[in-house]
Amino acid sequence: MKPVITLVLVSALACAACATAPNAPPTPPNYSAVPTQAPPPNARLYAACLQQAAAADTYRRADNGDGAEYILFTCTGAPAAAFAAALIPWSERIGSTFRRDGRTFRSTAKVEADLFGVDSCSTDATGGDAICILSFNAGDFLDQ
Repeated sequence: MKPVITLVLVSALACAACATAPNAPPTPPNYSAVPTQAPPPNARLYAACLQQAAAADTYRRADNGDGAEYILFTCTGAPAAAFAAALIPWSERIGSTFRRDGRTFRSTAKVEADLFGVDSCSTDATGGDAICILSFNAGDFLDQ
């Protein structure tokens, strides 16, 4: 019986030692440029919507109450109609279509808790009057 007790004690001490071992030193930040690729076709949808929203001054600040600051860019007209149309097959495939206030919404990601950080477009009952809202996570600098 003593060998079993000894084994249990040695195992417990070994585990305790592992749990209190010092953490590895942090690795220094990597300041290399982020590698990029040519933009895929859907990048044009984002660029056109952002450009139209910036030109029309239709962007607002929002925060999720959890310390994340966003700029919400709202585009309408042709850029929104193109984005909304492109979202139809995607949102159907991922299950990110929902209805609210007489409008059909389609989002680029499935809504988990709320719309913070989710890009979406909505259309009226006839499929017209497209409005898209793109979320940009700006960070703490936004409020300085």
